[in-house]
Amino acid sequence: MAIGRQDFNERKEKRVNSLNARARKSSILAHQELDKAHEMGSVIPPGQPILIGHHSEGRHRNLQKKIDNAHRRAYEAEEKAEYYQNRAEAAETNGSISGDDAEALNQYKEKLTRLIAAQERMKEIRKAWRKGKEALYKLGLTDADIDELKSRNPAYIKIPFPPCTLSNNSAEIRRVKQKIEELERLDKMEATSTKFPGGEMRINTDINRIQFLFDDIPSMEIRKLLKSNGFKWAPSEKAWQRQRTLNAINAVYWLMKNHFQK
Repeated sequence: MAIGRQDFNERKEKRVNSLNARARKSSILAHQELDKAHEMGSVIPPGQPILIGHHSEGRHRNLQKKIDNAHRRAYEAEEKAEYYQNRAEAAETNGSISGDDAEALNQYKEKLTRLIAAQERMKEIRKAWRKGKEALYKLGLTDADIDELKSRNPAYIKIPFPPCTLSNNSAEIRRVKQKIEELERLDKMEATSTKFPGGEMRINTDINRIQFLFDDIPSMEIRKLLKSNGFKWAPSEKAWQRQRTLNAINAVYWLMKNHFQK
């Protein structure tokens, strides 16, 4: 069964819309509280101090307290609106590859191709740099490109793309290769279900999750054990689950062997 889930884009859009809705709701609340504060404050003459000992002192203090509370609620609501708006923007523009995306394997393969090409290009430029501008021109670089490469590094680094840049890119190539290998292995795995006393463990390929379903509410000890191994309660599935990865599969088999199949 293929990795990822077919409803990934739909779920992502739903999440973005939900966060935007929360941001709008909080923003509306902030404006309502500000309007309320201004309306209450309008009955107090501009610059009017609290008249100590006057019969109006108590009313004035109470009104001022209500105005301050309205301003505080408006400020808190505006902060919430900004928080949810930032989260919505981050969710919408997130360029990282998700294991839930049905296109994750292809995306990693495309990324690997780009990384390898970049590695070879950096090596070519470093080699040509030692030979002079003519060699760089043959690689298609312009004077502006050469000046831009010079500006990237401190003056004491004479050749662009220092060894640390190459090693970092090489490390990323190895990481992406590992992800591709992992996803290809997951891609070949079938959905499975294993019963144990008091429940069932499922490798649910349809939603790309590993799940524990219990006949009754598990004990606090079991819940702590599940949480410590990356499982979270999903009310929509009525299951304790985590994303299907090789690490998750190793964790679930360890849990089954040491805790649920005794």
